[in-house]
Amino acid sequence: MRIIDAMKRIIGLIIALLIVVLPALGESDSPTLLYLGQASLRIVTPENKVIYIDPYAGDDYDLLADLILVTHGHFDHCAVDKVQDRNEDCMVITHREAVVDGVHQTFDLGYVTIVAVEAGYNQWHDVSECAGYVLTFSNGKSVYVTGDTSTTEQMAHMADMHIDYAFWCTDGVFNMGNEEATRCADLVQAKYNIPYHNDTSNSGMMFDPDAAEAFDAPNKLILLPGKELSIE
Repeated sequence: MRIIDAMKRIIGLIIALLIVVLPALGESDSPTLLYLGQASLRIVTPENKVIYIDPYAGDDYDLLADLILVTHGHFDHCAVDKVQDRNEDCMVITHREAVVDGVHQTFDLGYVTIVAVEAGYNQWHDVSECAGYVLTFSNGKSVYVTGDTSTTEQMAHMADMHIDYAFWCTDGVFNMGNEEATRCADLVQAKYNIPYHNDTSNSGMMFDPDAAEAFDAPNKLILLPGKELSIE
């Protein structure tokens, strides 16, 4: 009986240890980014905070939002009503909050720091009414979303930001195309360059795989709508 009791205690200790250890093993310190199409992204941070950027494309807006970022007021970037499920303290930061009297703002929310950067510089997008964002997460990794833009004056200095992942708009109609975006990528020097917003249609997956293949920036990653990327 003593042996049986001892075995039971050992088994109980093993079970208790597994209860503590297994959930920890499943946790990640890397944010998970889901590309929804067009310029729409969803990011879930290691703190389980949910960030939507330029909501418009796709249907995966079911997670409770903690933060919504909008780069500018065009309809294909600011469909915030698609994010119906929000936590009580959900913040919405648009270009109006990001660019105040010509000054680009920084927002430190604890689980992410957001630095607004220049966007625009073409006939369709005024620099005073547009913003790009550089998001830095608790694991130290960063993501740059250009929104809609052509080459900005600030890009010549952004290599100092040591960006990990850069999303480049490349539609070539309302914004820069692949060649100009490649030159911008050479300026910013992100570790990885990802083409997005490369299709002017407003239906389907809102992404052109052939145009993405033609994007010639160094360390290119192609992320199809509906696919996830671990920010690590």
